[in-house]
Amino acid sequence: MTKKRKTNVQVVTFALFIATFMSAVEGTIVSTAMPTIVGDLHGVSLMNWVFSIFLLTNAIATPIYGKLADQLGRKKVFIFGVLVFTIGSMFSGLSDSMGILIIWRAVQGIGAGVIMPVSFTIVADMYSFEKRAGIVGLLGSAWGIASIVAPLLGGFIVDNLSWHWIFFVNVPIGLLTIFLISVFLVEPKQKRTGKIDYGGVILIAIFLLSVMYMFQIMGESSLNLWLISLCLITAIITGILFVKQEQKTNDPIIPMDMFKNRTFITQNLIAALISGFIFGYEVYLPDWTQGILGLKATMAGFAITPSSVLWMLGSFLTGKLIVKYRPQTITNASLILIAIGAVILTILPISTPFFAFFIISGIMGIGFGICITVSSVTVQNEVSKDRIGVASSFNTLSRTLGQTLMISVFGIVMNSTMAGGVSKHHGTSMRLMDQLINPQTAVGINKHLLPVLRNILYTAIHHVFEVALLLVIAAFVVNYFDKPKDKL
Repeated sequence: MTKKRKTNVQVVTFALFIATFMSAVEGTIVSTAMPTIVGDLHGVSLMNWVFSIFLLTNAIATPIYGKLADQLGRKKVFIFGVLVFTIGSMFSGLSDSMGILIIWRAVQGIGAGVIMPVSFTIVADMYSFEKRAGIVGLLGSAWGIASIVAPLLGGFIVDNLSWHWIFFVNVPIGLLTIFLISVFLVEPKQKRTGKIDYGGVILIAIFLLSVMYMFQIMGESSLNLWLISLCLITAIITGILFVKQEQKTNDPIIPMDMFKNRTFITQNLIAALISGFIFGYEVYLPDWTQGILGLKATMAGFAITPSSVLWMLGSFLTGKLIVKYRPQTITNASLILIAIGAVILTILPISTPFFAFFIISGIMGIGFGICITVSSVTVQNEVSKDRIGVASSFNTLSRTLGQTLMISVFGIVMNSTMAGGVSKHHGTSMRLMDQLINPQTAVGINKHLLPVLRNILYTAIHHVFEVALLLVIAAFVVNYFDKPKDKL
């Protein structure tokens, strides 16, 4: 009699971690190499699409993978997604034009859409509820580690190899992940029911494409109102059709009855709001340290390092807290920590020393770790086991949409404030503002203009942080309306 194989939980967890790390690094490392890529392939006008197309296809694929993981099994779907990501990485590295690179970045994004939601789903299958929060935190820490490692790794690869290797390096990692999951993840054989909702797949793809593209062009300096209107109309029509399709089909991509659960709605809204805040903090705090304090990019990046490290601590704390207290109570505590940092950011003087950002970053990092982990674990707990994949993917999608929307909103606030500032001061320009943010080009600015330009940048970043604070306040309001319940 053959011995029944069991999942090697430790090895599979390691595989999920390196897959998450691979995806997280890819989101940052490309920006480090982009000047070199543009210099080699040209097409500077297409540069933003190298980033945008990855986000677009990633967001579109996320809810589809979540449903397929519930229908076809986690293992098959995860391996397929990582394989697609690996193929996209290989051919991105082989690209000989910006157009070809953008196509293969789209393929990368389609593959990357599997990693977060299905990883969290596999974790839910392998671990008890008490241990799940800590493991979700471990996977989440991969993003924090990547934010520190990726710029350094990208610079090393570009300087010592070539930009092609920032994509090629994913190939052995992807293949190792596929091997480990194939061999060490054992799924029980069970009959999967239901057909794939192709109508829902098409409608949600068009809906998300319209919404994401609308957010993308909203953040551009010259607004194309006609194109924004077209995207908005398309999103409304396909959104309505998608809801109707999901209500009538037997096996929907996103079951509409999940939205009758108040906790499911509030936790996803909070995830979207706080993810939007995190984006503003992680992008514009380094702008402050570079443009106002004059630090190099590497040093500026260290301003947010404590939040990345303490995020993991917050996640592990969640595992202890969530079995003792209600999710609403824990979320409130995490939002208080985030709010403390958010308020301080809105009142800091221009002369604030660098070490102060370490303290702020650490306080908020614990809050981020608790808040995002509570959201991830709670939405899984609010659905039946056969819907965990869908719930995890929708939570991931909520975070992506929150970040994408706030990319546009923060960009509009930043650009409009700087434009207003330079219009009031003779000799200043938006071109000089761009130079100021990069310490290498800032040295060429007239010394008499530096204080004026730094004050304009300071005002713009402050306005961004004021808008970001509104997101935290909104999260408090949303959490207040969550249905009071006992601990999970």
